[in-house]
Amino acid sequence: MLKLISKIFEWLRGSTLRLLVLAGVILAIWGILSPLGTIVWWLTQSEPLGSKRQSPQLPASNDLGAGKLPKNSNCYIVFLTGVGDFSTNELTEGEEVFLQGLAQTHQGCAIVKDVFPYSAANENLGGERLLAPVWRFANQAEGWLSIADVLIKIRNLWRFAISADERYGPVYNQGIASAIADQMNAVHPVSQTSKPLKIILIGTSGGAQVALEATPYLNQWLNSQIIVVSIGGVFGGINGFDQADQIFHLRGTNDWIEDVGGIIFPSRWVFTFASPFSRARQQGRYQAEISGPHEHDGSQGYFGRNQVQGSNTTYVDLTLEAINQLPIWQQRDRK
Repeated sequence: MLKLISKIFEWLRGSTLRLLVLAGVILAIWGILSPLGTIVWWLTQSEPLGSKRQSPQLPASNDLGAGKLPKNSNCYIVFLTGVGDFSTNELTEGEEVFLQGLAQTHQGCAIVKDVFPYSAANENLGGERLLAPVWRFANQAEGWLSIADVLIKIRNLWRFAISADERYGPVYNQGIASAIADQMNAVHPVSQTSKPLKIILIGTSGGAQVALEATPYLNQWLNSQIIVVSIGGVFGGINGFDQADQIFHLRGTNDWIEDVGGIIFPSRWVFTFASPFSRARQQGRYQAEISGPHEHDGSQGYFGRNQVQGSNTTYVDLTLEAINQLPIWQQRDRK
């Protein structure tokens, strides 16, 4: 056994390419086994997730709008991060600016940001017992080692794939929907009146897919009007489109990654006329808008702090402007 291990290490010293190949194989095996974590989590739940439920009373955990809303407020803005994020507690500076801007402009809405869309248990990467050191290293690495953050993206992409999977997705997405409902109630107690809740799910990158997949369960559990806003999102065209009242997709002219969803998901192909995506588009419930010259991420991405060439406006300001121009704010926010 020791001789075999010695030979493996000797082979690995041969080139960096071999190290990368081995890392790829390990990640592939880990990704194939990753649905087991969702299944184990589901089996440990004290009550079935498939039944209609109400959010339990939880202490407030979000400082954006918490404690400042009128008792009868019924508007919630839920932010679901992209695949490059480590946790909801370590959002990028641009994402924080974005959420602060929404909180200031729409003071009648509670901002919910404590939902990590890449964990059915709503557990940040730092909370995973076995691999937490790996994710922390990848998140904090500097210099040439910063390339290690690709590990986080690959890990979260596997969760994105689980969300879209017909076999494991229902369990995973119910967990995310449960976390959304719980955190909504934690930020501002969910009203039990007959007036529908206004839930605006804003998902960026893979978060848009998770938002759509959670929509059917939120629609079942809560008396609500659900609006999904994709910011450079990559998503399929089945779940969520029949249950959401409106879906908006904002895309940057320099973002080629958001095109991937329209390529890999047959339900979004032009000639798939009977898909929920096509129906929503035909009925005017789905609209795609240009947000500006955004790239998918980075300093010129949707939450970038760089200024757009030839102006004093930052890329994140353009995103905020595009969001605020959507017709979802026609009913004046309660103050």
